[in-house]
Amino acid sequence: KNVYFRDGVHVLFLKCMSYMSCNAIIGENMEDLLRVGVISSAHGIKGEVNVFPTTDEPEMFAHWKTLRPKRFNELKEVILDTGKEQIPLEIEQVKYFKNMVILSLEEIADRNQAELLRQAELYITRDQAAPCGENENFITDLIGLRVVDENKEELGKCTDVFQTGANDVYEIELLDGRKVLFPAIPSCILDVDLEKGIMTVHVMAGLID
Repeated sequence: KNVYFRDGVHVLFLKCMSYMSCNAIIGENMEDLLRVGVISSAHGIKGEVNVFPTTDEPEMFAHWKTLRPKRFNELKEVILDTGKEQIPLEIEQVKYFKNMVILSLEEIADRNQAELLRQAELYITRDQAAPCGENENFITDLIGLRVVDENKEELGKCTDVFQTGANDVYEIELLDGRKVLFPAIPSCILDVDLEKGIMTVHVMAGLID
């Protein structure tokens, strides 16, 4: 299979497949996909891409100087999100440089094709991901949760998660439309119940005016 680029836009087609059959084969519910990286630039002249990792799986990306993100070595393919569709790309080789993962993808033949993928996001399916540990959740599962305080008073919903390095920060959209940032620490995030779709928080002094 080959990937084709048209008019400098991230439009990809698989050889010998019609547009409709291609979508049917590669279509994925985004809630079932987990983002693992963003392509930052082309690398070299052979179609390799530099990928900035966006996952916090410890065995994958923590402590770069002592532990390489070996999880990428186990992946056979990643899913490229073009904004309109999701395209599976086969991984041929994985290398590492500083804080970047360098991927060689079968469908990307040269630097010109690689340049077109700048800022494209890469995903894996849930069955490819390492299981979450205690008190850990996939970011995609947190987005949209109803947020209540310890007295069960509804505050709003979780709309985004920011990974700051020290600890994650949850963006909560309040009922009046304001957005407030809650640090993802035990004293602030009391409970996350994915089955009920509820996040219980403690509103720290000064957090909400």
